[in-house]
Amino acid sequence: METASLQEIVAPEGICYGCGGKNPHGLHIKSYWHEDGVHVMARHTPEPQYSGWPELVYGGLIAMLVDCHSNWTAMAYHYRAEGRAPGSQPPIECVTGSLGVKFIKPTPMGVPLTLRAHVEGEVGRKSRVICEVYAGETLTAVGDSIFVRVDTAQLQAAAHGRDR
Repeated sequence: METASLQEIVAPEGICYGCGGKNPHGLHIKSYWHEDGVHVMARHTPEPQYSGWPELVYGGLIAMLVDCHSNWTAMAYHYRAEGRAPGSQPPIECVTGSLGVKFIKPTPMGVPLTLRAHVEGEVGRKSRVICEVYAGETLTAVGDSIFVRVDTAQLQAAAHGRDR
C-alpha cells in the first residue's frame, strides 16, 4: 500500500468519526489504492468496545466501516476517471445515497478486518460501490451502496436552512 492514505492526501483536516484524521475520538480509517488499480483497500481491527454479542463485532461498526471506505472508493474513482491526482483542485466530494450491507457470517473480535472495494460500472454523479469485508481470509459482509457526487458547502447550507 501507499505510504499516505487517501484521507491524509485529500482531507488532512477531516473530522468524520469513521475516517477523519482530526477527530480525536474517531476510528481513523485509512484507504489506499491496491496495486491492481481496481480495488481500494483498508484495514481495521475493532476495539473491544465495538462488540455486539460476546466475541463478535457489532454490525453497526461494520456498516460504518463499509460506509466510510466505500465513500472514499467512490471519490478515488472520480479523481482517476478525470485523470487527476487525489487532492487536486477542485476537490471531489461524495455522500452516501444509500447504504446496503449484507452480513454473510459472524465477524469475530480480535481479528484484523480487511475492506476491499471497487466501483461497479461507470463512474457518474452516482456511483455504485461493492465493498467486501474479510476477517482474516473469511468473507463476513458485503456492502452494496450508492454514493453521490456533491458540493458539500451547498449541502451544509441546505441542512441549516441557509439556502433559501
